[in-house]
Amino acid sequence: MVCPNSNPLVEKVCELYEQISRLENLSPSKDVNILFTDLVHTCMPPNPIDVSKLCQKIQQIRSHLIKLCGQAEGLLESHFSKILASYENPLQHLHIFPYFDNYIKLSLLEYNILTKNTTNIPKKIAFIGSGPLPLTSLVLATKHLTTTYFHNYDIDVDANSMAAALVAADPDLSSRMTFHTADIMDVTCALKDYDVVFLAALVGMDKEDKVKVVDHLAKYMSPGATLMLRSAHGARAFLYPVLDPRDLRGFEVLSVYHPTDEVINSVIIARKLPVPCVQPLDGWGAYVLPSKCACAEIHAFNPLNKMNLVEEFALEE
Repeated sequence: MVCPNSNPLVEKVCELYEQISRLENLSPSKDVNILFTDLVHTCMPPNPIDVSKLCQKIQQIRSHLIKLCGQAEGLLESHFSKILASYENPLQHLHIFPYFDNYIKLSLLEYNILTKNTTNIPKKIAFIGSGPLPLTSLVLATKHLTTTYFHNYDIDVDANSMAAALVAADPDLSSRMTFHTADIMDVTCALKDYDVVFLAALVGMDKEDKVKVVDHLAKYMSPGATLMLRSAHGARAFLYPVLDPRDLRGFEVLSVYHPTDEVINSVIIARKLPVPCVQPLDGWGAYVLPSKCACAEIHAFNPLNKMNLVEEFALEE
């Protein structure tokens, strides 16, 4: 590994990292907004840099910077989710979120990639890591997949409560969108019910954790189901974790797309291989399919208190 101290990009990223790491908190403010905007603009232009080949010191900086970006993104979404909830019809004001146009483009990108690689409109989608402002689900449900049910998974109960408040006043979305508070590693047999599973970019803050999540999905998703993932490429890997398509064990990678515009995330689409995961029964030589396993019940948070099912889609271009 090399440490290209003469690389202007790396020097600029390290300079911004030092300034960001000195901030007292990452809640939206003038200083926070300026620094993170500068960081995004620095990393956005296409660049052939391979972050995996940088020296250990820069690798550590990158790892911590991704965590800081994730914290700031969560605080930004919470901030605007609370503002949106103050409106009588929150969904009519989503444009106030500063990166809403990016989500519109990303949702179109992911929708197009999905439709090119699948034949049927998904009935049920799971979005893992939906957060307090589930813009991917909202945009897909209102603009592209208007009959699909979305199940949004997040480990944070407060994030789910804020997200549910945004759709409570909309009769259609509140009937098609459900929010589950759960660690996805604890969700097992329920995963087989989804036609498509979206994995948010910040679920698994490093490669090892993200691969563990993918292996878990490979174990429990239904054969033939679609997995949509977000990754990063080039300098954008200073902002988000990178997932190598070769790490998608149990899946057939269908397509990998690296945007070059203001859409930051790369998009990977894969299909669960039709190989049943079986386990031998001790002493009998027989096998039990995953569909026979005992599933822990996951309680969904539904804004209308009804038996509504929902799935979540990642944004496509």
